[in-house]
Amino acid sequence: MTKVLKGVCVGAGYFAQFHYEAWQRIPEVEIVALADTDTSVAKAVATKFGIHNVYPEFAEMLRIERPDFVDIITPPATHLTFCKIAADLGVNIIVQKPLAPTYQEAEELVNYCEAKGVRLMVHENFRFQPWHREIKKLLDDQSIGELFSLNFRMRMGDGWQPDAYLARQPYFRTMPRLLIYETGIHFIDTFRFLAGEVETVYARLRKLNKDIEGEDDGMVFFTFESGASGVYDANRYNESKSVNARYTFGEFLLEGSGGSIRLYNDGGLTLQLLGESEKSHNYVHQNHNFAGDCVFTTQTHFTGCMLSGLEFETSGREYLKNIIVQEAIYESSSNQKVIHMA
Repeated sequence: MTKVLKGVCVGAGYFAQFHYEAWQRIPEVEIVALADTDTSVAKAVATKFGIHNVYPEFAEMLRIERPDFVDIITPPATHLTFCKIAADLGVNIIVQKPLAPTYQEAEELVNYCEAKGVRLMVHENFRFQPWHREIKKLLDDQSIGELFSLNFRMRMGDGWQPDAYLARQPYFRTMPRLLIYETGIHFIDTFRFLAGEVETVYARLRKLNKDIEGEDDGMVFFTFESGASGVYDANRYNESKSVNARYTFGEFLLEGSGGSIRLYNDGGLTLQLLGESEKSHNYVHQNHNFAGDCVFTTQTHFTGCMLSGLEFETSGREYLKNIIVQEAIYESSSNQKVIHMA
């Protein structure tokens, strides 16, 4: 008989739809309730995804439902409070990124959950995108030899308009930190997943759209303890040539002692070994849910680790390393200097 984990969720905003749809396809999980202060929206979401119980108050939902875990899909400023409530009740947690508004608050959150003995995973789904999983396999198999460099170029094209972000995620407009805090954190984690721990960063960040608060353009240079180097070249202002800029979020070039790996906007991967022509690399990816169905893969990983007792790849403690790099990037840009992680 398949063991079923009893789950609940909090949040019914734009991105929550991807969580709810993915949970429906994981047979070991049953989502029994959701909480949101906007009960009309919550009820509509619950009806769409077959969730029977809706609560206006988070703690009440946890006390009544007594779930195995909660999925927290709310803005970062709420995460510490919600995680403390869940931890006090012994409820395990998967929580969206950004983990918290500051490193200090994120560290407090992680420490609190550890002290209470509850399991905590950050819903960092970019490393679970199928192309990044496949690239990791190719690197581990030494398909291009020793990794020399990573270069990711991202152009979202959703941030140049006077009404930028209003239709989908309006809170982007007033965030004092945007590109790195909200989007670049994904690539900090992905770069670490592929190349190992970061040694130094140097960054230049700026704001192109004058109608928003935070930065929307950046160039970040990394060195890694492995000896590799990396570049994250990104802005949300200029447009991609891709039909769907939100599928891969950009193009990747990884170079090593034996050749190169390229990721294209449509999810295509190629290998070009030294002295040979570029060749397509076949692997499975599909345009379902969000960005190659990575939300489903992330939540499947959470479920598997919950049932097996294995460590989460993006545990709270592990995720703090990403935030340290994030803070170093902002410090580098502000002070115009290289920041050493040590």
